[in-house]
Amino acid sequence: MSHKTNCSKEEEALLLEKCQEAKRHSYSPYSHFPVGAALLTKEGKLYTGCNVENAAYPTSLCAERTAIVKAVSEGHREFKAIAISSNLSDSFISPCGGCRQVMAEFSLDMTVYMTKADGSFLTRTVDELLPFAFTPVRMKENRLDDASTCPNPGRDS
Repeated sequence: MSHKTNCSKEEEALLLEKCQEAKRHSYSPYSHFPVGAALLTKEGKLYTGCNVENAAYPTSLCAERTAIVKAVSEGHREFKAIAISSNLSDSFISPCGGCRQVMAEFSLDMTVYMTKADGSFLTRTVDELLPFAFTPVRMKENRLDDASTCPNPGRDS
């Protein structure tokens, strides 16, 4: 059950292969839940990532964000698709809310390939996974004067 994607069959096959490979590098000693991701830029460059856990749980990184951070750190801002893999056999791996928000920062139209351990997958766009996303466009919208809606008791009026 997949939607139309913006990737060629060759790009799709490469994404699916590379997200499986990336999963092998996962550092997941606490959850024992390895995840891999492969991200394709609009320019055709591929970046991979895996989840990297930490004893201080909030500092852990998801595979999707690892791949996106690697790409952004090398100057890429426009993404075509991302594929995600895990060892789940009964359901498709789905990005967490934080990863959905990071994806939305760059592209609501990006195709997200969510896989099962047997290699089957389904696709959705980021917009479908995170409807009504808070995006950079929202930061530029007209809004009420912040001082009139959020009074600061310590500020002189």
